[in-house]
Amino acid sequence: MLPVDFLLTPACPSNCFSMQALLTDFRFFRVSCERIRAKKSALRRLMTDGPIETSPETSIRRFEPVAGVVHTLFLLLILAAVAVVGYFSIHRQSAARVPNRLLFYSTTIAWEWILVAYIYWGLRRRGKSIRNIAGKSWTSASAFFLDIAIAFGFWIAAILVLSIVARLVHATGMAEAARRLAPQSLFESILWIALSVTAGICEETIFRGYLQRQFVAWTRSAPIGVLLSAVLFGAGHVYQGGKATVVIGVYGLMFGILAEVRQNLRPGMMTHAWHDALTGLIVRFLPK
Repeated sequence: MLPVDFLLTPACPSNCFSMQALLTDFRFFRVSCERIRAKKSALRRLMTDGPIETSPETSIRRFEPVAGVVHTLFLLLILAAVAVVGYFSIHRQSAARVPNRLLFYSTTIAWEWILVAYIYWGLRRRGKSIRNIAGKSWTSASAFFLDIAIAFGFWIAAILVLSIVARLVHATGMAEAARRLAPQSLFESILWIALSVTAGICEETIFRGYLQRQFVAWTRSAPIGVLLSAVLFGAGHVYQGGKATVVIGVYGLMFGILAEVRQNLRPGMMTHAWHDALTGLIVRFLPK
C-alpha cells in the first residue's frame, strides 16, 4: 500500500519533461510537413499553369532570331546545293524526248517537307514552333475569308507586276520552261497539284517564315531581310533560267512584303499554291 502523498506526487519529473519535449517536437514536425506540402503544391501549380519562357507558344520578339546561326548556315548550304543539282538535272532532262516529270514531282515534294522538318527541329531547339513563324491559326470565319480576299487581290497584282518585269528583262523562255515542267496526263496533273500545295506551304515557311525572320533579326532591318529572302528565293529557281530567276525573285520580293505587312504566311501560302497549280494546268491544255 503506497502512501497517498506518493500517488499525488509525480514519480519522475524528468520523464514528464521528456514527454512534453516529445510532443513539442512532434507538433513542429507536423507544421514543417504541412509547409513543405504547401510549397510543393504551389510549385506544381506554377509549373502547370504559369507562363514558361520555352513554351512553343511564346511569341517571337522583334529582331529575335528563331534558330541558331549554324542551323541557318547549314540550311543555306543545302539550298545552294539543291539549286545547282536542280539546274543540271532539269537541263539534262530537257534534252531527253520524254522528261521524267513524275520523278521530279515526287522527289521535290519529299525534299521540301524534309527541309521543313529540319526547320522545325531548329525551332524546337529554341523553344519555338512552326506557328511562331507562320502566324496563329484562324479564330473566326471572317478572318479566314479576309485572308482569301487578300490572297486573291495579291495574286492579281502579282500577275500584273510579273508580266511587266518579264517584258522588261525579255524573259521569253519562261513559257518553254513551264511547258517542260507542266503535267501531261491525269496522274501527273494530280501529282502536280500536290506539288503546288507543297510549294505553297513549304517554300513560304522556308523563305518567308524562317529565312526572312532570320535575316531581319541579323540585320535589324525589315527591308534588308525581305530583300535577302527574295534573292535566295529567285536563286533557288535558277533551274528555270537566268531571266526567269529575276522574275521569280521579284515574285519572292512581293511575297516577302506581304508576309512582313500581315505578320503571317497564310495569304502567301494560298496565292503560291493556286498560282503554281493553275499555271501548270493551263499550260497543259495550251496548244503546242
